[in-house]
Parts: sequence; C-alpha cells; structure tokens
Amino acid sequence: MAGIQHSISTSISSSTSTFLGHNKLRFRNQNVSMPGKSSGIVRCVATPSTEKTSYKTQVSRNENLAKLQAGYLFPEIGRRRSAHMLKHPDAKIISLGIGDTTEPIPEFITSAMAQRAHELSTLKGYSGYGAEQGEKQLRASIASTYYGNVGLEEEEIFVSDGAKSDISRLQVLFGSNVTIAVQDPSYPAYVDSSVIMGQTGQFQKDVEKYGNIAYMRCTPENGFFPDLSSVPRTDIIFFCSPNNPTGAAASREQLTKLVQFAKDNGSIIVYDSAYAMYICDDSPKSIFEIPGAKEVAIEVSSFSKYAGFTGVRLGWTAIPKALLYSDGFPVAKDFNRIVCTSFNGASNIAQAGGLACLSPNGFKAMMDVVGYYKENTEIIMDTFKSLGYKVYGGKNAPYVWVHFPGRSSWEVFSEILEKTHVVTTPGSGFGPGGEGFVRVSAFGHRENVVEACRRFKELYK
Repeated sequence: MAGIQHSISTSISSSTSTFLGHNKLRFRNQNVSMPGKSSGIVRCVATPSTEKTSYKTQVSRNENLAKLQAGYLFPEIGRRRSAHMLKHPDAKIISLGIGDTTEPIPEFITSAMAQRAHELSTLKGYSGYGAEQGEKQLRASIASTYYGNVGLEEEEIFVSDGAKSDISRLQVLFGSNVTIAVQDPSYPAYVDSSVIMGQTGQFQKDVEKYGNIAYMRCTPENGFFPDLSSVPRTDIIFFCSPNNPTGAAASREQLTKLVQFAKDNGSIIVYDSAYAMYICDDSPKSIFEIPGAKEVAIEVSSFSKYAGFTGVRLGWTAIPKALLYSDGFPVAKDFNRIVCTSFNGASNIAQAGGLACLSPNGFKAMMDVVGYYKENTEIIMDTFKSLGYKVYGGKNAPYVWVHFPGRSSWEVFSEILEKTHVVTTPGSGFGPGGEGFVRVSAFGHRENVVEACRRFKELYK
C-alpha cells in the first residue's frame, strides 16, 4: 500500500503543479496520502441489499414516454451490433449504420479550439458563461456564410449544441397542443420528440404509425416529395432536405410548393438542412432561398457532418423576425426565452472551432471532408447498382437508400450483419414508408467502405 500511496502522491503532485504552474497558485500541502492497511490490492465493493423493497413513489410515469415503441432506433442497432460481436468475437465489424463521422477534424479547426482552450488557463483569456444565443462573432459568421444571399441577420441565428437538441427545444416551444406532419420516411427524432411532448395519439401497430401525426409518404414514384394535396392541415411541418434517410434533395419548384402550402394553411415549417453542404446541383441549400419562406419557416443545421463535430457538438437554428404567431407575437422571442431558460450556451471551445470552420481555410477543409464522404457514397452506389438493385440518394447526401423489394428491412439488416459483419440501418426504423429499404451510410474509413462493398458483392452476387 505504501507503494500505491507514493505513486498516487507523486502523480497528483506532479499533475497539479503542471496544470496550475502558469497561474502561480500555491497549496499548503500538495502531497496526498491514503491511509489504510496494506492489502496489496484495493477494491471498491458495492454491498447488495439483503432485503427486497416494494417501496414506490407516488409520482406517476409520464404517460407519453410509455407510448414510445421499443428503444430509439440507433441505440437498438447498437444493441444488436453488441450481441453480434459477442456471438462472433473474432469478426471484423464494419459500421455503415449510424451516421457518425469517422475522419479526423481538420487540424486548422482543432488548432483554433486548442488555442481557445489554452487561453482559458490565462487571466486574460478566461471566460465563463457566455451568451445563451451564441457568441456574436460566430452568429454573424453563420449569417453571412449561409444566409448572406437571403438577408438573414446575426440576431436571427441561435447557436446551439446541435440540431437534434434544437429539435427538442422547438418542441418545447410549440407545446403539446399542436399537430405535426413528417416526411415518411424521416429522421426518428421528429416523431419521438412529438410523442414525448404529448402531441400524438397511441401507436397503431396495424399501420405502424402514431395517431394524430400526418405521415407525408415520400417514395421513388413521387420523387421523394409528398403529394401535398393529400396532406391534411397541421400546425408544424418537419421537412429535411437533403433527406435523412433517403438522400433526396428537394428542388426549388418543390420547396416553392411547400412554402405556399404552409402559407395557405398557416403552418410553420421546421426545415432541417444538416446535409446542405453535400448538395452538388442547383437544389436550394436553405429554405430561405424560397420567396416568402421567412414568414413560415425555421431552419436547423449543424457542423456535425461537415467538420466531424458529432462529438464536439455545435449547430444553430435560424428564426426570422418575420415569423409570427397567430396573435402577431414573434416566434424568435419565445425561442429566445426557451434557450435562456434551458441552455447556458454552446461550449466556448466548440464555438472557436465553429468560427474557424467558417474562415476561408476552414471552409475549404470542411468541403474536403464532405468530398471524401461523397467519394465513399459513389463506391457504395456503384456496388449495389452492379448487383442489380435500385439505389436512391447518394448524389446530394452521404446516404445510399437501397431497395430490397418484397423483403422486411429488419430481415435484410440481420442478413447483412450475420453474413457480412456489416452494420447498416433498416429503412422501417425511419417510418412505415421505409419498409423494404436499407440505408447504407458513407461515413467510414475508405478501406472499410471498400471492404464492406466487397462483402456485399460476395453476399448478393
């Protein structure tokens, strides 16, 4: 034990000195000792209770959470992957399932974050709580970079810890009494957050839908854009372009119809543009490119899939001043109150990274990252096309949407995992409209993508 005591004492003394040396702080005693008997091994043991208790609080469970079906899609995929690894411990698992980036953040961007982190260790550079809406310089840079051609100003930009978090904050903003419409298939967070908020009815197993949600079916036959004439009026319309999971990007003509549909119905569009930088044709990168959109739309976006910030966490929501409730009150003012109540602002280190992303060098670095994943997409698309499958998406998004007619999505997911050790995503996890499809993500190291495609060819040749 004396040896352990000496080692811990030396380590803590050394690291404390290194960390605090620049500030010239002094402690009365920098050596830490751990009294106790010498036993050779130190163990922390939790003693199980010898009695079972039936005590319960008097707090009722949120009945809306009880409506949710099984687990959230991606943790469920993770659970199945873990079970497969236990069954096949020597297999090389390749993940092309969850849309998590794999390539390193460009050094130009991480250097800016490292510099900001170091500055926090100095009196001159330290900062505590920042503005909940985000640092002024970053808000201005987002406005000029992504919305300069449509006239949005920095006050209309709210910096956050990611688009997914903002979707839930928007749900709190809207409350439980609104009705919603979603693309079918679509990112599961839209539906699940609506269920949790109490906006929906019960899950209807016969049709695989929740009550009180308008599912806007998007298929190859309609160009992955819903027939708006068959969509009922709802308060909120969630719309993602390029779409996750189908990879389809809405055209200018289609988005013009969507904006007019929202105006005719007095609805608000929540437009998710998290993959806009993958667009390589003339499809709009922002809903605000459409005339009149400022009066009916909110846009959420993120640095996650451009700069590899899935772990860093940084995004934004754009809410125009022109967007008003039925009583004329500005939506942005209420969202500002939600943000100030529930959020202390994005990490100042992450925001330094975001500012670097939007510099000329940083923006080029992001486009290089996007280009890398788009090359992966081409490899995946070419593979399934060569095998005779109908393939969608890919061109304007990092996702390939593969059709397996007559088959269950989870069945195909399981077959691919069992026989190739590759993780994909079952299309039905994105809504009933995804049944019969599998989403293959282009987020992966090049050698893994090439190897996965070799395995696909072996399985389906």
